Amino acid sequence: MSLSIRNQIPGTVLSVTPGEVMATVKVRLDGGQEITAAITLEAVQELALEPGSAVRTLIKSTEVALATSTLGGVSIRNRIPGTVTEVTAGGAMAGVKVAVAGGELTAAITKDAVDDLGLTAGSEVTALIKSTEVALATG
Repeated sequence: MSLSIRNQIPGTVLSVTPGEVMATVKVRLDGGQEITAAITLEAVQELALEPGSAVRTLIKSTEVALATSTLGGVSIRNRIPGTVTEVTAGGAMAGVKVAVAGGELTAAITKDAVDDLGLTAGSEVTALIKSTEVALATG
């Protein structure tokens, strides 16, 4: 299956914490970082997710925010450090490629944000991703 989602990083399930309708799934990415996905309990069951399961994390580029400094008081737990490798800016929006351990993330952010943060190739950033915006795939 081909997907339009640019951010597809492989990893291994560390834990599954079920709730009544949703579950949190902690994944160790192949680069060593940990990321949490909040998905439906039905999806956990259909994908047969358990510790040790191989998965791909899927994250739309529009759901990746970038920070250039340490943030406190933020509920976003998925924080992946990396280095900007490329910035492609258009009229209003920009695509920012970020090298992270084990792969690459793409963020679609406004051109104004690129300018305000001073993002260029070589900039150190942290990718911020809400757990509800991380999907998981198997196979």
